[in-house]
Amino acid sequence: MSLRLPSEIVVERFLPTARAMLARALDERGLTQREIAAHLGVTQAAVSQYVSGDPDLEERFSGDERMRRTVERIADGFAEETMDGYEALAELLELIRAFEDRGPICAVHEEEMPALEGLGCDLCVRGADGAVLAEREALDAVRRASRRLANAPGIVEHVPNVGTNVAAAVPDAADATDVAAVPGRLQAVNSRVLVPSDPEFGASQRVATTVLAATAVDPEVRGALNLATSDALLDAARDRGIDPLAFDASYEDRGERLRERFRERGAVPRVVYHEGAFGIEPVTYVLGETATEAAELAIELVRDAEQ
Repeated sequence: MSLRLPSEIVVERFLPTARAMLARALDERGLTQREIAAHLGVTQAAVSQYVSGDPDLEERFSGDERMRRTVERIADGFAEETMDGYEALAELLELIRAFEDRGPICAVHEEEMPALEGLGCDLCVRGADGAVLAEREALDAVRRASRRLANAPGIVEHVPNVGTNVAAAVPDAADATDVAAVPGRLQAVNSRVLVPSDPEFGASQRVATTVLAATAVDPEVRGALNLATSDALLDAARDRGIDPLAFDASYEDRGERLRERFRERGAVPRVVYHEGAFGIEPVTYVLGETATEAAELAIELVRDAEQ
């Protein structure tokens, strides 16, 4: 991915298009190429190319009615000597600002730098948005943690029948839509762990409920994942000085009951589990400040459990 600044789009794409359109408009108004060159700050050879040649115009700019009107105003002003360079510059700068705010410059910028898709104008016009950055961080954490789990030895044996999910909450998360997770969950297939898709917000219910309960009591804990409950896994946690917290498997009011259990403990433990119930598979949740931290702990627990 190439790093591109919006100013580069202005210099390399907008400005040549604007100059070519202005040169042609001034030529139509009877100005000489010398006069046009003086107004535009280019050589007569450049003006000749603009007027007589086939300059490479960016159609998203040249086809925009706002640009056409601006070019006409500037051309009329130069031809009638009612506008100077300062006023023409002000007109073009106002147009550039409009084009940078979800306009053609923004569209070209996102095309040349795909990482900005859907975010480019929020970044360029309004500056770095903390909420947007937090969402990107949560998605990236889930993506990295999922890949680590999928490639870690022994994990496949600890994936529950319902699948494993990895979740990361943004700061001050209020509900599951503020929690990133993997749609469809990670699944054990033919001795491998498969990650079916990229993470999305609102893609988990059970793991999201757990991480929301955790972060409500300790805002630093915003990552979680689930594994199958086993004595070996719980013993591995205890051997590391972690006291796993048991809770009732029922889904009813699970979030509130978890919050209460965390408050009773006086902290959010890194491992919580239930033994299952009718129609509910036994599941252990591994928590961390981030999803990647939770994944690293889970991998270490699985390794210890296998020894």
